[in-house]
Amino acid sequence: MFCYLRAPIGIVVFFALASGLQGQSFSPPDRGAPGDVMIQSYLAGLTQQCHDHFKTDITSLQQWQSQRAQYRQQYFYMLGLWPLPERTNLKATVTGTLQGDGYVVDMLHYQSRPQLYVTANLYRPAKIAKGKRLPAILYVCGHAGRGRNGNKTAYQSHGIWLARHGYICLMVDTLQLGEIAAIHHGTYREQRWWWLSRGYTSAGVECWNGVRGIDYLISRTDVDANRIGVTGISGGGAATFWVAAADERVKVAVPVSGMADLPSYVNNRVINGHCDCMFLHNTFRWPWARIAGLIAPRPMLFVNSDNDRIFPMDANERVINRLEMLYRLYGAGDQVDSVVSVGGHAYREDIRKATFRFLNIHLKQDPRPVLDSEIDLVTRDGNAQKHPIAPEQLRVFPTEDDIPSDERNTTIDQTFVPMATVSLPASAKEYGPWRKQLVSELRRVSFGWFPGQIRAAKVKQITSQVEHLETEPGITITARRYTTSTNRAAKPKRLLLLVRTTDSNNVVPSWLKPQLQEGDHFYDCQTRGTGTGQWTRKNPPNYVERSHVLLGDTVDAGRVRDVVATAKHLQAKFKSRVPIHVAGEGAAAVIASYAALLEESIGGVIVHQPPHSHMEPTAPQLLNVLRVCDIPHALGMIAPRPLIISGVTVTNFDLVRKIYKVSGSAEKLQIVPRSK
Repeated sequence: MFCYLRAPIGIVVFFALASGLQGQSFSPPDRGAPGDVMIQSYLAGLTQQCHDHFKTDITSLQQWQSQRAQYRQQYFYMLGLWPLPERTNLKATVTGTLQGDGYVVDMLHYQSRPQLYVTANLYRPAKIAKGKRLPAILYVCGHAGRGRNGNKTAYQSHGIWLARHGYICLMVDTLQLGEIAAIHHGTYREQRWWWLSRGYTSAGVECWNGVRGIDYLISRTDVDANRIGVTGISGGGAATFWVAAADERVKVAVPVSGMADLPSYVNNRVINGHCDCMFLHNTFRWPWARIAGLIAPRPMLFVNSDNDRIFPMDANERVINRLEMLYRLYGAGDQVDSVVSVGGHAYREDIRKATFRFLNIHLKQDPRPVLDSEIDLVTRDGNAQKHPIAPEQLRVFPTEDDIPSDERNTTIDQTFVPMATVSLPASAKEYGPWRKQLVSELRRVSFGWFPGQIRAAKVKQITSQVEHLETEPGITITARRYTTSTNRAAKPKRLLLLVRTTDSNNVVPSWLKPQLQEGDHFYDCQTRGTGTGQWTRKNPPNYVERSHVLLGDTVDAGRVRDVVATAKHLQAKFKSRVPIHVAGEGAAAVIASYAALLEESIGGVIVHQPPHSHMEPTAPQLLNVLRVCDIPHALGMIAPRPLIISGVTVTNFDLVRKIYKVSGSAEKLQIVPRSK
């Protein structure tokens, strides 16, 4: 049930929610490029497919429970946390203590992983009876920039209130806005697209930092481990979901303005208002409310504001309605509730009162109204902010010299999710099963949208030498036939398909000419996002590319599908067993290689100057691929089919040679060094 809270907490107006509330757009749709309408319609279709998956979640409690263990494992995987990391020594250290009016603040840090420092303030009552254990709150902070003081200082009034009312409150800085500033905006702004291939999202760090914060809390002799809550607003609202869904020690959750849903994020472009810490990589194509559903049947108060542009009301309505249906399966409909405040994206008195009261009810069995929520607030006086505690006093590391020299915060995106260690097969007999296992895992976590068999592209239109092909519902690309001295015969001896990931200049590239054979019919494939399918790109927010990730896909995975569908179309076109080879340069070389890896009917591959790792800035990005293998492994697994690699440093591709050798097809591999 929704509550509009206008003044005192007790004055509430209940209302029935109308279905089909018009979606609130964060920004107008792009219309400056020829492919904008196509790609946005395509994304909308995928969004609806994901969104509709929730129907299976609420078929019955038995159905939900039977899937729940698998859902939890998938959830951890999508955050970059599966297998679960080792719970290493926290090395919790208090660097200072401040005495307040009825409360005490400890400045402390702990290491959620070795050298990954979490800076925090611990608020506790000034007096605690000996041997008494108190309820504890993990407070996860929103995006409030406070520089070297850390964003925890912006929310200090909540810690003060909780400590004065008998709670232990651990208030933790975020990765990006903490005292050791790192990065949330990898794909949003920094062009760190390898985050996708690595399976890294800053949401995973925030989740793990929170889980380890709970480890710290329950290690204390003044904390009751059976009475743990978590709350926060905005980015802290999202982190509330991350932590509560991950850690069942959380007994009550109050996320404030922290979740919309896929129709809102994608169709209404609300993703443009959020950084990467708000999202997991939706590898398994979840409906977004399933994340919150993992908290059920534990008590949850879902809080929002009626004029919040980045958590709009239509999404709020859909999420809480789905949660209520799921909680009712448990017979726990009274354990989930929703508060809607009047105003924009902010804390107000009604939100604070509702939050504190919900925590009191479920952690202290105290249902009384909260009457003192507006004490010692952080307020604004003109352009200046007034804090009950000077922010500098809440620093864990008072000076720059105090920041640990071994910190890994600023480079944690490079190590948080381990890259796969791939052991090569020992013999040709082992090669087949080895390859099958790796390809199967790639299909599961990198190409999850692909059907078991990709169908041949459908011809939509033919103009001159150009065919307009539908490679999957909603996506149309072009393929062009080139006339060369080698392919004048009507019946080809071989089909050669050149993959393009940038706009074509309609000429055969010089590096490919030596590979043309008499009787070749030569085509190119202008994959999605190029030519007539080009869409608007703005950095930030990188709307199209980031939206794909929310739907368990990437643009480059879609390009792999374009190549497979086009290759199968060309094969069918000639109604004979004409061999087809694919070719590409740079990023397109890798796209061509994965197409061959996934489609056995592709007879061979020719690549020029491919990047040697998905960590390279120019490499195509495929979800989680580096958790399975890297580019040399993918090239090697083309064996026993012929492969030509040209224009490279040979030592970078020694691994390819080893795989071809162990597969028993060393003679099928040719590596041409880069010209000096």
